[in-house]
Amino acid sequence: MPSRPSFKETFKLYLDARLLRIFGLGVASGFPWVMIGSAMTAWLAEEGLSRTNIGFFGFIFVAFSINFLWSPLVDRVKLPVLGAWLGQRRSWIVLMQCLVALCCWGVATVDPSGAMSVAKMFAFALALSAATQDIALDAFRIDSLPEDDPALMAAGSAMATSGWWTGFAGLGAIPLFLADLDGWLWSDVYQYMALVMLLLVLVPLSASEPKTRREESQEASERRYLAYFHQQGEAGARQLSIALVGFLVLVCWLIIGFPGVSPESIYTTYLVCGILLAGLAVVLLKGLWHLNEQVGVESLSDPIAGSLRRKDRMLVWVLVSFVEPLAEFFRRNEAKLALSILLFIFLFKIGEAFLGRMSIVFYKELGFSNSDIALYSKLVSWWVTIGFSLIGSAVTIHYGVLRGLFIGGFAMAASNLMFAVMAFVGPSKGLLVSAVVVDGFTTAWSTVAFVAFLSMMCNRAFTASQYALMASVGTLGRTFLASYSGWVVDALDGNWALFFTITSLMVVPSMILLYRVRHRLRALSADF
Repeated sequence: MPSRPSFKETFKLYLDARLLRIFGLGVASGFPWVMIGSAMTAWLAEEGLSRTNIGFFGFIFVAFSINFLWSPLVDRVKLPVLGAWLGQRRSWIVLMQCLVALCCWGVATVDPSGAMSVAKMFAFALALSAATQDIALDAFRIDSLPEDDPALMAAGSAMATSGWWTGFAGLGAIPLFLADLDGWLWSDVYQYMALVMLLLVLVPLSASEPKTRREESQEASERRYLAYFHQQGEAGARQLSIALVGFLVLVCWLIIGFPGVSPESIYTTYLVCGILLAGLAVVLLKGLWHLNEQVGVESLSDPIAGSLRRKDRMLVWVLVSFVEPLAEFFRRNEAKLALSILLFIFLFKIGEAFLGRMSIVFYKELGFSNSDIALYSKLVSWWVTIGFSLIGSAVTIHYGVLRGLFIGGFAMAASNLMFAVMAFVGPSKGLLVSAVVVDGFTTAWSTVAFVAFLSMMCNRAFTASQYALMASVGTLGRTFLASYSGWVVDALDGNWALFFTITSLMVVPSMILLYRVRHRLRALSADF
């Protein structure tokens, strides 16, 4: 096992120019969550919407859960003009940041209480743009750091986390302060946030495009697919084509909100659609598993496969772009471990998400003002998170990612009990500060270990796609299930203490999963 760097050596890593750029890009990643998160929640609460409606408004965050579906486009599609000028990664980042600013300005023109559907449309478009920006940002971060330097990778995770919280909590506190000033309407606040987002475009413009061998790996995969089609004949290609088309049609139907389905049937449709998607995914993965077993390296230069390129070029491009990253992840880790990893990612931060979705509503029901929330929930947690992100990163580098996940997970769960105590005591600012500090410490520790874990599980040939896949699985648990947080509070008759106690227990299943696969994770890398 290689020696781990000392704490002094670890903190020196943070002065690396690449990590400072990653911090700036993290700010741009966190700020859009304010636009569709805390600021939107406070605005809707002041407009008199119910807790249930506010909770269900969070369904727009599903864009961050499913962004892996179009993440291969960020890897392979070269944007005209911008792509030639800035390169693959930076061109996508700049374009998405401009779209986020435009959508934010659109939200400013809408009255959410009178035109809820229009407000949701702008907010969902904003979420789609921000989710696509995150794909490019994460790929830029991983590609910019050496693959054989896990210490620098973990430090990069800490800087990305610190930057995200700077955008979410540091810059995110300003809109709440502005909303309490005389003469400031929420529409004015959203116009201000759009201008800030435009200023953040300067960060990717000042960075350098990372160099990778991504295109060579993709071309090698294309040759393997063509050789596979040659071996299997038309039947094999037809089966994969039908499964792929069906998968993509269902996904597109899901993304646009199931048009034609009544609101009463929407949840049943989600369940049926999920089952069908899982079945089609099994068919695709089964075919690609056979590809890995049957097609040897000698088939890469098969002349007949070369002749098939003209006929099957589009199918092969789509398969390599959208399916091969997932198939490679399962082949490399084996099916059982891969499923365990994805399920752990899905469950790890659900309790934190339930708390976060209802925290603003909880603060306002206790009697805290927007300024109180901005000062304590945003600014205090901002500095706490930055400080403990760096400390947590140093500990994770020194002791390993696996221990960092265990410590961070249980500490994160325990911190939720602080909010249960606050529900009994009432609007105590001292207790609020204590809860925010403890929650910020545990969230920072667990997030740094979690991001480092995701980064280490990526294959550099499919950085954007695989990281987006794993991050989306985690976000799916935090957004889709957490959208029911308001319903849970209402079902408990507003018993906030019981609600926060339940959220603290939600981490237990993920910790059991992590414990069961700990030896197999250590076998993959000594850094675990």
